[in-house]
Amino acid sequence: MGEKTISSENFRSKVVTQGVQRSPNRAMLRAVGFQDEDFNKAIVGVANAYSTITPCNMGINQLALIAETGIKLAGAMPQMFGTITISDGISMGTEGMKYSLVSREVIADSIETVCNGQSMDGVLAIGGCDKNMPGAMIAMARMNIPAIFVYGGTIKPGHYQGRDLTVVSSFEAVGEYSAGKIDDTELMEVERRACPGAGSCGGMFTANTMSSAFEAMGMSLPYSSTMTAEDEEKADSTEESAKVLVEAIRNQLLPRHIITRKSIENAISVIMAVGGSTNAVLHFLAIARAAGVELNLDDFETIRDRVPVLCDLKPSGRYVATDLHQAGGIPQVMKMLLVHGLLHGDCITITGKTIAEILADVPDEPATNQDVIRPWNNPMYAQGHLAILKGNLATEGAVAKIAGVKNPSITGTARVFDSEEECLDAILASKIKAGDVIIVRYEGPIGGPGMREMLAPTSALIGAGLGDAVGLITDGRFSGGTYGMVVGHVAPEAAVGGAIALVEEGDSITIDANSRLLQINISDAELASRRAKWQPRPPRYTKGILAKYAKLVSSSSVGAVTDLDLFNE
Repeated sequence: MGEKTISSENFRSKVVTQGVQRSPNRAMLRAVGFQDEDFNKAIVGVANAYSTITPCNMGINQLALIAETGIKLAGAMPQMFGTITISDGISMGTEGMKYSLVSREVIADSIETVCNGQSMDGVLAIGGCDKNMPGAMIAMARMNIPAIFVYGGTIKPGHYQGRDLTVVSSFEAVGEYSAGKIDDTELMEVERRACPGAGSCGGMFTANTMSSAFEAMGMSLPYSSTMTAEDEEKADSTEESAKVLVEAIRNQLLPRHIITRKSIENAISVIMAVGGSTNAVLHFLAIARAAGVELNLDDFETIRDRVPVLCDLKPSGRYVATDLHQAGGIPQVMKMLLVHGLLHGDCITITGKTIAEILADVPDEPATNQDVIRPWNNPMYAQGHLAILKGNLATEGAVAKIAGVKNPSITGTARVFDSEEECLDAILASKIKAGDVIIVRYEGPIGGPGMREMLAPTSALIGAGLGDAVGLITDGRFSGGTYGMVVGHVAPEAAVGGAIALVEEGDSITIDANSRLLQINISDAELASRRAKWQPRPPRYTKGILAKYAKLVSSSSVGAVTDLDLFNE
């Protein structure tokens, strides 16, 4: 395919590349490969999240090079730049995990800084880890220049003794080992086999949840969200994404044409249908804000009430993302929702086609020779799995993931911990018993700071056989790999005097997902008395990025963004 030059007065890059008065700028572009004929072309940023920090991103550089070639073939000029990654799976359970959610803001800021600083005409972002995905989408929504997201791809499952393994298998094995259920040999075999190569964590954890949601929202190509990192179709889809983006630049199809209230509702509906991560709630609140779309926690509950869980996927189910891809992928799930009036088919996508047009040839029901995607009349659950709970323990709201929970209601005795480490030590030492409700506080966006994920404690509970018998409540977050009777994102958080800071050891606590209730069972007078005595804790960090983040970050109930009301807007 030959080059097709694009010329448009809308190109922001012209201020840099054209005119004799801009010749110093042009000289620098010549040094990075521009020829005379290239100065009339659109400049397209390739935001490359490649790193060898994590398997999620280690295959991305090759995809970035493919995208670069595709942009050139489509008649534009690519300029590649890097952005960061924190591996949640590696930093989990350590102080390093405090930097994970912080990195979402750093990634968004870095992409915005480069694209606006260099007057780029569009951006293709490639990511594979939990935070470079929403970080890239936040930047795209902020800048509102033509953009497309390319998912680096999911990992293939590991295998041991006839069962599929994911990274969560390794965390759960630690709990099983501590409970005396497996020996050293089995623990090491699971660890060795859980992550066999490149790609993002293989269940419907946060990365695969966000990739699925971006496809549903129209910002990624059809079928791209469940492809594996190592398969040839991922490379082909990346090249096609580059060409589609250049066409979007030609037509000035902008992110805010695509990221609308309706398309975000589509994304949330798909998140519910596939049994996605609690983190999607936090990220879509932030994405919506960046796009200027009104969205709040109650909207998730409204959608949950009408959308069934259609897919049998890990962490609470049996299958991984590669199985979903073979069964028809996200388009199959979307078509079922569309047929039953739960998807807005008129939403435009980055391809220029509507959702309804893209799904026209997809069957109304999934194939009968698979059971990854259940038929409409036999869903996994009749309603969505992400419930928004409120009550005197979370007046702004909290998020519970109730898929796979045998009894979504528990009233038990509070076991109070002021850090994740204290909680994990107690679980591994067999100090937590059936009927307990664990409180892990001062781990919120401000208090942590950084709102750590609690995969280590929740996996230890599962491994010890307590997943259905013990509740866990935190103002921190949960990994997309978490399941069980767990409630996170409690707001207001402990650091600002939320009621979670006032819980005392031995208090009666109720989690009732059916009634969407999160409650400390004491009188209003007693709660007020405790609040009057409460004193804020000194910040854990007084310099550096964590100190800055704690100073700027908002409540998790509005997405834990760092640019909320900076100037009393």
